[in-house]
Amino acid sequence: MSVVMEISLELIMLGLSFLFFISIVASKAGFRYGVPVLLLFLVIGMLSGSDGLGIQFENFHVAQVIGTLALCMILFSGGLDTNIKDIQPVMAPGIVLATAGVFLTALITGLFVWWISGMTSQGAGIGFLTSLLLASTMASTDSASVFAILRTRKISLKNNLKPLLELESGSNDPMAYMLTITFIEIILQGEAPNIWLVLVKIAWQLAIGALAGYLLGKLTVYVINRIDIGHDSLYPILIFTASILIYSVTWFIKGNGFLAVYFGGLIIGNSRFVHKRSALSFFDGLAWLSQILLFLTLGLLVNPRELVQVIVPGILVSLALTFVSRPLSVFLSLLPFRNIDLRSKTYISWVGLRGAVPIIFAIFTLDAGVPHARFIFNIVFFVTLVSLLLQGTTVAQVARWLGLAKKYKPSRSVDFDFDSEDIKSVRLEVTVTEKTLENGNRLIDILLPEKTLVVLVKRGSNFFVPGGTTPLMAGDKLLMITDDYKSLSETCKMKGMSGYKVNNN
Repeated sequence: MSVVMEISLELIMLGLSFLFFISIVASKAGFRYGVPVLLLFLVIGMLSGSDGLGIQFENFHVAQVIGTLALCMILFSGGLDTNIKDIQPVMAPGIVLATAGVFLTALITGLFVWWISGMTSQGAGIGFLTSLLLASTMASTDSASVFAILRTRKISLKNNLKPLLELESGSNDPMAYMLTITFIEIILQGEAPNIWLVLVKIAWQLAIGALAGYLLGKLTVYVINRIDIGHDSLYPILIFTASILIYSVTWFIKGNGFLAVYFGGLIIGNSRFVHKRSALSFFDGLAWLSQILLFLTLGLLVNPRELVQVIVPGILVSLALTFVSRPLSVFLSLLPFRNIDLRSKTYISWVGLRGAVPIIFAIFTLDAGVPHARFIFNIVFFVTLVSLLLQGTTVAQVARWLGLAKKYKPSRSVDFDFDSEDIKSVRLEVTVTEKTLENGNRLIDILLPEKTLVVLVKRGSNFFVPGGTTPLMAGDKLLMITDDYKSLSETCKMKGMSGYKVNNN
């Protein structure tokens, strides 16, 4: 028996490595041709499933666990990468879209689903609450793939649309989650809901989630900057642990864990902490790993033959969601914001892609045993495929048509990747004292040895790159790099530089 299990484990590992490799290669091709990466991952999962290569996967509870964990990592990483200064000008409309916009999308789509449910044999028997549940699972958007396409097509957006869409897509999942869970509970209990009580519960859980994310994010930064682990590589693991802690603690205090994770990432990412660059790089890779694992899992759950049976209602719901529900919810939500013009509202409406999150929420209905759960799952999956094919492949062109595209300016980044053992240079951090400035207060007056550069000065909370004539002050911290460690160390001691230490980061 143990031999069989070992072989099975090896086969599973071989299969996963093959699927991951194919997904990575496919993602590169998708970027080049403007195809959303999410769509490629889903298709690969579908082709590997029961109707393709024959991989059998029907464990909805395991899929829900994978989906929840992956979504936490994706949201947390999204918070880390979001600059608060960028989203501050669009904070109000972004929050309205993420809350009222999601609610209106669910309500309008739910009414449409209820109206057409009796017109198709597949939708027969779907009640009003089930229609609202189906709509709630699809109410949030996934704009992550949009920006990947815009970058590969060398397009940026005008009118602060990029930070607005990032804020909406990063913070609207909690509202859709609350609506989904609420309707699942109502349907399973079989009792008429108290609408006001439901709304208060949703608002309360969102408030607790936001507050918990903020406080736990601040606590995480405090701990990171004051704990000395001893191994630099453990700091990203510490932040990973904090992200899981933020979600679980918030869940136990009856708050919205997904919103807490996003807020926690936002607070941590916009704070200063040690080894920040390595942590951001770690979570960028972890987010990609989570997306690949999540999308492949979702693809494996689908039986393509079942999707054929929901083509008619799926197309109707897709068209209603794309051309009616989303535009109406966007325009109604943004009525108070007169600074957002018609073209921008139109583009925001079009970029409301459905992604992995609706499928995860549909899995919740399967795991909970809600009536018509399989129908809900298949409809949501079909709508996601249509959305990615229709909207995901046209976001760049629509931006050009609406005159909202501008010249792409890639972010500047360092293109060097090396191990410190491969070079002889040593980095040092020292503090300037009164003795250091005895022969003059300019950097050039210190007479540093050859092959030595001062690359950065920290004065208080400010950083700047110095020149030879830059005046220094006692208390300034200098970051130096040298190829002659012995000579520099002797100079530092002679010049009375305090806080002398080697920087091995």
